[in-house]
Amino acid sequence: MNFTTDIVIGIEIHVELATKTKLFCGCPRVGAPDEKPNTRTCELCLGHPGSKPVLNRKAVEYALRICLATGCEISPELIFSRKSYFYPDMSKNYQISQYEVPLGKNGKISIDSGKDVRINRIHMEEDPASLVHPSGMRESSHVLVDYNRSGNPLCEIVTEPDLTSPDEARDFMKKLSSIITYLDIFDVNSCIIKADANISIKESDYTRVEVKNITGFKEIERALNYEIERQKQEVANGGSIVLETRGWDADKGISFRMRTKESEDDYGYIIDPDLTVTNISKEWIDEVKSTLPELGHEKVTRYIKDHSLKEDDAKVIAAEKELATLFEKVAEEINPILAAKWLRRELVRVMNYNDIGWNDLQIDEIHLTDLLRLVEANKITDKTAQKLMEQLIEEPFDVNVKVEEEGLLAVTDSGEIEKMCKEAVDSNPQAAEESKGGSDKALNFLIGQVMRLSKGKADPKTIKEIIESIIK
Repeated sequence: MNFTTDIVIGIEIHVELATKTKLFCGCPRVGAPDEKPNTRTCELCLGHPGSKPVLNRKAVEYALRICLATGCEISPELIFSRKSYFYPDMSKNYQISQYEVPLGKNGKISIDSGKDVRINRIHMEEDPASLVHPSGMRESSHVLVDYNRSGNPLCEIVTEPDLTSPDEARDFMKKLSSIITYLDIFDVNSCIIKADANISIKESDYTRVEVKNITGFKEIERALNYEIERQKQEVANGGSIVLETRGWDADKGISFRMRTKESEDDYGYIIDPDLTVTNISKEWIDEVKSTLPELGHEKVTRYIKDHSLKEDDAKVIAAEKELATLFEKVAEEINPILAAKWLRRELVRVMNYNDIGWNDLQIDEIHLTDLLRLVEANKITDKTAQKLMEQLIEEPFDVNVKVEEEGLLAVTDSGEIEKMCKEAVDSNPQAAEESKGGSDKALNFLIGQVMRLSKGKADPKTIKEIIESIIK
């Protein structure tokens, strides 16, 4: 393949599917918080001779959702293979995966730059066991194995080498995360998502290096930045880049060599004789397609068309399923543009400040609708609404009752506001003179004085207009 960019990146993303049981047996996919190692297993998880896998239909349906949501061509047959390797995380010395015929191929995901990142293939496989290195991957003198995770259902999404920067890779991961969240096939509390990144640079004649097991959007950007710089420094110092697999140490922020890169032939794939071919009929595909929800990029188009939102606001809201759901409920009662402004900026700001995730949010659309209805009717100022939003996040309450009991209604009497404006101007003659001469800083100072006198209950825009009329 002929590349023309300085950096070439392709990603393989492993998404754990939120089924109740594992991919080929009835063991629970998720264990109790206090479960002990190697207890959520059966003879199949542990690779006992004679044990026979039985395919989890729900896992296939979830994988089909991803294929359909990314525009993939669906294979008419689901065929599993054995990926042979001798490593302790697979007790039977092979992993059940797909090789010859993936479930889906030739899909795409669009990122913010407008680029379509091509999906080479989407296939299903079982998760290996967990390897525990007590003192770290490179320092431990021994390795422990926990087979509780072994057999969990994974969907692997493999891109073409279309990405050209860590920023693009992070954006792609965010878009994929949004898709799988909307599809209800991924549970952020119990499922894992990790990536293997293939990186090459022009200076090494595009010799490919794989960095494995990167988790998190920030981490993939961080790992790619490090690896690109490492490769450039290696070449600049007279060294050479070799085809290899490297691990990512998130604590130290470095990649390290694991082994020279295997080719697919090294795994000795064979069709798994214990699993029959599963037909993926048109009727089944149509049935799954009918369950697909409106996805984030589709919501963006609708928000712009139906609600006249700015594209940036629409993208930010639609990117988070929970935020989009909340916005749509509030927008039924409140001007959508006003709702978008407050939810996208103020709600998210306060949640971030308090380190609160969507699953921990206690307020609902009723609290927000009550608050924004007061803003929309100019019954409270933006400043008051911001303070109420901050208090709501900490502990929900009846907004209307609190505003009434604490006297938070906005000062709307123009005579009263004018009286406070004159007091501010008379008390600060220098600021008034500078403001008259065109100083925005002085004018804002006077507005602040009036806001103090009104205890934040007067409208800043009205204050500005009255002060300007007084000092002219």
